[in-house]
Amino acid sequence: MPDAKIDITIGALTFHAEGEQKWVSEQLDKMFTHAESLSSIAPPEKIVANATDHTPMASDPDIAKKTLATLLKEKNASSKQVQKFLATAIWLESKGNARTSTSDVVKALKDSNQSRLGNPADCLNQNVKKGFCEKDGDKFFVTTEGKAAL
Repeated sequence: MPDAKIDITIGALTFHAEGEQKWVSEQLDKMFTHAESLSSIAPPEKIVANATDHTPMASDPDIAKKTLATLLKEKNASSKQVQKFLATAIWLESKGNARTSTSDVVKALKDSNQSRLGNPADCLNQNVKKGFCEKDGDKFFVTTEGKAAL
């Protein structure tokens, strides 16, 4: 039964040694001696951005100059809660807010004399599932896909 074993990964290469302690130690020394040249032969795979990573929407002066009530009516987003949440978030971000909270959306609707949302947190979560919003700590941003979907 082997009394030593080792697994090493350098770049895309993996080395596994199992055997007597002296022999495994010698193999380890060889690996360290050639580590730099081995890593250049097979560099690590590049990390590809996660498919769920989204780009925040840019500010939009055309939307920013409209009232929230006008935007909701234009986008037919007054009756569906999730769309209303998204449209309000887009309106807020078009005014330059880089990150928004659900309470910002609720306040904007209230200040604009619009009906309230039943469950703003659920509206956010549904928009996140669709890729229309992306959470960032305790705030979120609307993605370019979210703006296009409205």
